[in-house]
Amino acid sequence: MFEQKSSRLNWLKAFDAKMPWRRLEKLGILGMNKRNGDFIAKYNPRAKYPLVDDKLQTKRLAEDAGLAVPKLYGTVKIEKDIPELVKKLISYGDFVIKPAHGSGGEGILVVIGVTQHGFRKSSGQIVSEQGIEHHISNILSGMYSLGGLPDTALIEQRVQFDPVFADISYQGVPDIRTIVLKGVPVMAMLRLPTHASDGKANLHQGAIGVGIDLNTGKTLGGVMHEQAVALHPDTGFPITDVQIPDWDLILKLTAQCYDLVGLGYIGVDIILDRNLGPLMLEMNARPGLSIQIANQCGLLTRLNQIEAMIELPNSIDDRIALAKTLQINTSQQF
Repeated sequence: MFEQKSSRLNWLKAFDAKMPWRRLEKLGILGMNKRNGDFIAKYNPRAKYPLVDDKLQTKRLAEDAGLAVPKLYGTVKIEKDIPELVKKLISYGDFVIKPAHGSGGEGILVVIGVTQHGFRKSSGQIVSEQGIEHHISNILSGMYSLGGLPDTALIEQRVQFDPVFADISYQGVPDIRTIVLKGVPVMAMLRLPTHASDGKANLHQGAIGVGIDLNTGKTLGGVMHEQAVALHPDTGFPITDVQIPDWDLILKLTAQCYDLVGLGYIGVDIILDRNLGPLMLEMNARPGLSIQIANQCGLLTRLNQIEAMIELPNSIDDRIALAKTLQINTSQQF
């Protein structure tokens, strides 16, 4: 265990921005400029960005295609409609409020219950009706949206996460981020909420990123604030060697998202509901690069393998089978 931790720490040092770019490329690490120029600009037509940037449009598109997604309770676009909506939220008991054009997990409010004093957040804090109204108003003003433009607030079903995560998640709902190139999943990680992240699965806010073996669906080592971790800081339980349920179904959902929106390089976020199974949460046309740190493996090597293929499989099952060979071919990279 000590040797594995030391190896990961050494790799994280290699990821430092001060390292010469040639060495980074040799390690197979994808940098931001190369991601933007060689993959996002190349494979993602700007005309199709609204399909993933607008979470409401994404959800409706997925529902029409038969993909499983969290239930939508309602939306609000006009300030005067906020008080009436908040009154209705009391009957739901628990729910999630999010901006339709948000990014990086900003503006997401998770309510786990309603008390006589107000709405209870996933962190345990109580928020009044006025507090909820103020939060929705901020969403509509564009405080959390891409470019700061006026936005729409979405109210969704709160997912009851799969019990497999009970010991390795703090209050919030874990999710699985997968990078997909031309319909082939190439790398995945599990994002675990912590007290530091306020129960959100957002790495920038302090969640844990845990690499996932593409072939087996088992978790590898994890990182938190770019530091290697083997135990969840709030529960004390190991985060490695956890079998993700319905792994092939999760890979199938991520591959289907490419067919759904026609964007060649995307990040797909999946959550596991204890009753409903895997649900597609959202897609991202500009997925971040920290997934490489969580997996201790560069994305570029796997992406290059896909690009080098003259023809890719058409069927989703064959694409998933191909994805699992990428794991094998780069497992000894570091």
